[in-house]
Amino acid sequence: MSVLVTGGAGYIGSHMVLALVEAGESVVVVDNLSTGFSTSLPDGVPLFIGDAGDENLVEGVIAAQDVKSIIHFAGSVVVPDSIRDPLAYYRNNTMTTRSLLKAAVKSGVNQFIFSSTAAVYGNPDKVPVPEEAPTRPLSPYGSSKLMAEIMLHDVAAAHGMKYVVLRYFNVAGADPQARIGLATVGATHLLKIAVEAAVGPRAKVDVFGTDYPTPDGSCIRDFIHVSDLAQAHRAALAYLRGGGASVTLNCGYGRGYSVLETIEAVRRISGRNFAVQHGPRRPGDIMAMIADTSRLRTALDWTPQYQELETIVAHALAWEQKLVRERQSELQHATSA
Repeated sequence: MSVLVTGGAGYIGSHMVLALVEAGESVVVVDNLSTGFSTSLPDGVPLFIGDAGDENLVEGVIAAQDVKSIIHFAGSVVVPDSIRDPLAYYRNNTMTTRSLLKAAVKSGVNQFIFSSTAAVYGNPDKVPVPEEAPTRPLSPYGSSKLMAEIMLHDVAAAHGMKYVVLRYFNVAGADPQARIGLATVGATHLLKIAVEAAVGPRAKVDVFGTDYPTPDGSCIRDFIHVSDLAQAHRAALAYLRGGGASVTLNCGYGRGYSVLETIEAVRRISGRNFAVQHGPRRPGDIMAMIADTSRLRTALDWTPQYQELETIVAHALAWEQKLVRERQSELQHATSA
């Protein structure tokens, strides 16, 4: 009996795979490696290189690996990119999920965990944001994820599937032992950009908008450590296995930090005073997004371990420093060769 993790070689997916393996689960991964890395996977985890929307591939993997549950991470996540190329997001996020669900139904898989986003809410009427808040996405990214949620709801009702939708707020940090982390070149996550600026690969941090009606004028975000998020998925899997009803849950800590606060935390912990450039607001950005986590904490057996911003920053810095050392070593090796 195995768990299929789509996008399992990516940033969040690889932390999920590691958490499952450490818990003694049998795991199999489908990933096209467009943004993921096979080296992020633990030894012995089967990797099928291909698209999560390839129904023949997925059906074959389910049958060969005795898959009973699917955790679906595969997709595109950059808000500005989705505004520039919306059709790519409707293909990668919505159509891929549709094909994956079809393969799951055909193969008799009835436990499904979906990686969604707080972007489905748009600019919320109040914060913290409860799950029943109106969904008014400001970007094709948010819309593509909301469409996938709607499909999952309808498929579950028609075919007896049970699901957990996890709406992520801002995922950050890295494995506490620095075994894996966010390695994608050109990543757009705020904390990733800031630690790159602190360690060296990036010249500066751009802040988009300092005139919002917030305490310091910058956007406010609820960061969640990627390892805590992986454990939330493990708890969601246990919930479904225990007969839990389908549910949608916010994944955050219920506390917000502004963009400028986050940058200052990176400066303080790294001891580096890197450049910060202020610019105009960016289309699709949400002013303030903080999770109401009461339903999450009630429904799942989940206790976060790394919820302090300083801890998230320290783990992200340690991972970035490891990447820099590895790149320097590779460069020295190439030069000497």
